Amino acid sequence: MEVQVVEGDLLDQSVDVIVNPWNRNIIPWWLLLPQGVSGAIKRRGGTGPFRELRRAGAMPLGSAVMTSAGRLPFKAIIHVAGINLLWRASERSIRDSVRNAMSLAHEKGFTSIAFPLIGAGSGGMNAEKARAIMEEELRSLDYDLQARIVIFRGT
Repeated sequence: MEVQVVEGDLLDQSVDVIVNPWNRNIIPWWLLLPQGVSGAIKRRGGTGPFRELRRAGAMPLGSAVMTSAGRLPFKAIIHVAGINLLWRASERSIRDSVRNAMSLAHEKGFTSIAFPLIGAGSGGMNAEKARAIMEEELRSLDYDLQARIVIFRGT
């Protein structure tokens, strides 16, 4: 499978679907301070995707749920439960998140997907380690999708 690693803004990628590294969806979205990818989605895409996500209820660690993209130009957003209840990511939660997001994207017929670094923000995982885990997991999958890992370089 084709895997690209680029620097930039996840929300500026020309892909069918983006991945939002979320939590287990137990704390109501409106109680959380907007930060990272979720904060950017809320600011630019609105709260619609998070209202939809609420209906999914508690998400098992590493699972994936699809919502609309709100006002963003994507066909959908895939939210993954990449961190546990202590706000920490593990190798397993990252691998499961990547695998389940790719499976859902394939099932829905998307041809391209962009991921941020799962677990490297609020999840506390070292960014290089998260990237290596994600690349290895993506390369092990056999889907006809273009996958992109987007490394955000804040100003």
